[in-house]
Amino acid sequence: MGADQSLGLLNQMLWAVLTIAAPVVAVVMIVGLIISVLQVATQLQEMTLSYIPKLLAAVLVLIAVGPWMIERMTYFAVQAIRTIPSIG
Repeated sequence: MGADQSLGLLNQMLWAVLTIAAPVVAVVMIVGLIISVLQVATQLQEMTLSYIPKLLAAVLVLIAVGPWMIERMTYFAVQAIRTIPSIG
């Protein structure tokens, strides 16, 4: 495998990971920011108050976007496996 092929595969992998993880990370960050603002406004500093909504938001996003995520991962895996015969 040449350096250009391995770097290209690494680049594709990193972009796939970024696009697959982005919806969950973005929603959890937004929910965390909203909860933090509410905690500051009410001066209620309970740690579990921030974990539970973020966990529920992540689960809901995974349920909603899960099939798309699996499709993207499967597509990347198939493309990576198809390049195996050209290595060498």
